[in-house]
Amino acid sequence: MKTIVLWPLFIFLSIFFGLYPLVYYFSDQVSDFLSNKPEEIRNSLLWQIAFNIHIISGGISLLIGWAQFNKRLRTKYLNGHRLIGKIYLVSFILCNSAGLSISFFAEGGWIAKLGFIGLASIALTCTTLGYLSIVREDVQQHQRWMTYSYAACFGAVTLRLWMPLLNMYFQDFLPAYRMVAWLSWVPNLLVAYLINWSTFSKEKVPLSL
Repeated sequence: MKTIVLWPLFIFLSIFFGLYPLVYYFSDQVSDFLSNKPEEIRNSLLWQIAFNIHIISGGISLLIGWAQFNKRLRTKYLNGHRLIGKIYLVSFILCNSAGLSISFFAEGGWIAKLGFIGLASIALTCTTLGYLSIVREDVQQHQRWMTYSYAACFGAVTLRLWMPLLNMYFQDFLPAYRMVAWLSWVPNLLVAYLINWSTFSKEKVPLSL
């Protein structure tokens, strides 16, 4: 019953927020994330390039990554799984490389900056290890690391789910932003750990984190 409810919700959120970057290009409304940045940063060409790479490649990663966790699709369309995996690998590494650079300009001081730096660093590490595992044909390790990778990617969803609630609680953007810099991804990795534990614990294989 939980799977019947959670799986469609997971797909919907992944696709909906995967398309969310379009808001930045087809809406005149400026988001809180941009309106709170100093004008000199928003007008910086390098920051704009990094920001656009981050949101576009991150949207692509989120939009396609969910399909990799459907066993039926993975088994029936193995070549499609490999193609999506390659696109995800490139787009998510681009997303987090750009995200790492703009993390140093995050509002909310070093609490927020370290949160986003940690997210980008862990996402890059898990994705790279997932790729290296499948190169070695270690499918189980690949599945583990890519579960962590997409959990980090899903931080784009949980950030936007948490942010309105935190804004209502704090009535102030900055403390909400400091908290969401960590709350958007740390619980996701804990959920990924539990998924890996429930999937692989019966096989008596050491669990990676």
